[in-house]
Amino acid sequence: MTKLASNTIEVRLDIGAAEYVKLYQGIVKDVAATAVDGRRIQFPARILQPFVGHFGVRGRFLIHFDEAGKFLRIERLG
Repeated sequence: MTKLASNTIEVRLDIGAAEYVKLYQGIVKDVAATAVDGRRIQFPARILQPFVGHFGVRGRFLIHFDEAGKFLRIERLG
């Protein structure tokens, strides 16, 4: 694992389609996950929308945020 800047968090996600529907419908607004470095994080489900496929959201993602902790962008790593 490479060392990341303090304003990024890498997560592995495996959210099935049925579970993501709850997020999309607003039943659940946030995603809770454990980062690869062990930190527990919570973020708005809406940031995952560009990555939703038939099977939900799966893969490794890098979440970028500013010094105040505000979301900037998310990218798929693989």
